[in-house]
Amino acid sequence: MTHTLPITKAREDLTTLVENANKKLEEYIITVNGLPAAVLISAAEYQSWKETNEILTDPGLLHAIKEGEKDIKNGKFVTFEQLKKKLNLHV
Repeated sequence: MTHTLPITKAREDLTTLVENANKKLEEYIITVNGLPAAVLISAAEYQSWKETNEILTDPGLLHAIKEGEKDIKNGKFVTFEQLKKKLNLHV
């Protein structure tokens, strides 16, 4: 859930806000003079956003993902069991 609060309140409750962002995946928009100025999210959420952004801004990677999705749709894939057999793995 996303909450909006002024920077003065965020400063007072910073420890709790960080704990809630980390453990409960709460999100906070922090305002200055009533305007959004910053966002507080968990480190895991931030990393996820960064990775998503990297994928979306890399034309080659995005193309490869789309090609992979097309291959799956067209049945051009091997199952995990088939791969294990092909590689002679006994997992």
